[in-house]
Amino acid sequence: MNDRIPTGSERLDEILEGGLLKNAINLIVGIPGSGKTILSQQIAFRNATVEKPALYLSTLSEPLDKILRYGESLSFFDQAALREGRLVYEDLGQQLGEGGLDGILETIDRHLRQVRPGIVVLDSIRAFHAMASDIGAFRQFLYGLLRRLSAASTTAIWNAPYTRAQAQSEAEFAVADAIVALDIKQMADREVRVLQVMKLRGSGYRSGEHSYRVTSAGIEVYPRLAEVQVEAPYTLSEKHSATGVAALDELLGEGGYWEGSTTLIVGPSGIGKTLMGLHFLYHGAELGEPGILATFQENKTQLERVVGGFGWSIDNPDVHVHARGVVEVNIDQWVYELLALVSRTNAKRVVIDSLPDLQIAAGDAVRFREWVFSLTQRLTRAGVSLMMIVEVPNLFQLDRISENGISHLADNVILLQYVQDGSELSRGLTVLKTRAMPHRPVVHRYEITDKGFVLGDGLPLGR
Repeated sequence: MNDRIPTGSERLDEILEGGLLKNAINLIVGIPGSGKTILSQQIAFRNATVEKPALYLSTLSEPLDKILRYGESLSFFDQAALREGRLVYEDLGQQLGEGGLDGILETIDRHLRQVRPGIVVLDSIRAFHAMASDIGAFRQFLYGLLRRLSAASTTAIWNAPYTRAQAQSEAEFAVADAIVALDIKQMADREVRVLQVMKLRGSGYRSGEHSYRVTSAGIEVYPRLAEVQVEAPYTLSEKHSATGVAALDELLGEGGYWEGSTTLIVGPSGIGKTLMGLHFLYHGAELGEPGILATFQENKTQLERVVGGFGWSIDNPDVHVHARGVVEVNIDQWVYELLALVSRTNAKRVVIDSLPDLQIAAGDAVRFREWVFSLTQRLTRAGVSLMMIVEVPNLFQLDRISENGISHLADNVILLQYVQDGSELSRGLTVLKTRAMPHRPVVHRYEITDKGFVLGDGLPLGR
């Protein structure tokens, strides 16, 4: 196992399976504005010590005073580290104009002897290309730089304004031991920042694109939720989670869903899907099982009126509301917020209202199905019961339950629909699926009253 250095982002370290490579060349690439300089400084401050300072060398990409001015606005920027010599900033721009690449190597030699750094940041390495007469001269410069950094037993962080495609054709790509690419992708009318590990010599890492944000605390990363199928055995609960609708519990035959199972509530607009989710959460609160309503449909003020109309309180300490707007929602960031809330509240029940809102935000059908699979697997292993609400356009007969095979991932599927009952239009409920429990797919009449969801007898169909 190669030695590592932390990046200052716990979740980025998870992607790298421990952090960047120590005493190696770590290359950070990305288009302008993607956060390369911020991440480089974040790593430098995280690892700088009195015994092994960090040396930050700016080139022609940005003046040093500008890097410092913007850096001071970040919460990880520690003025004491500069005063104590734990982090040293130097500008190589003047040497580039005067002494060329040979002069740069001499200057770096001098800084290595004086500072004896544990980390050396070059911001950016691409600036040296313009000083080389040809690619051969630049490769010779790279060799001299590598030899000096290796002799000093230091960890190098180089950044460069390359796209992922450009980076693979540059000389730096070949000599780097680790490459992290930052990018900004256009998704419909939104911009999404994604991070990808392109290379990590002799080490494993989490593949694929991972979302991140640039904040005042630095780079915040949200690893792609991609759970592998768990082979190791784990214990499934023998308990059941009552639905909050007594007649439905009787219909299920076992007093509710299996604890830790995943349930889809499917139906058209106005049929009572959210109400069924509220029954599930507030009944859980009565049983001492905290729950979370993760909603994109209403904010807390709107929900207060809805739940109050059925005799519940929005201030119930065991029912937590995780409300977010659908505009510019990032599903990776959102799911980590949800999982953190589950952990903080010790929630045993989660209702997502609604799943199509997240599907639109995902932008990719395959990626979304992997995401749903990963979320259900993670909550199942934790013994958390998940209910996901899906709105469909059909008022009466349905052609399909959900897109992209999402219904296959659910343990239970409850269909709510409008049914023509003679001259009347009734609401009907059908238990379409209950994994590991017997059920009869009969359409049952139900009404929505001031008491909430009231299930009735079977509906005669075909009239």
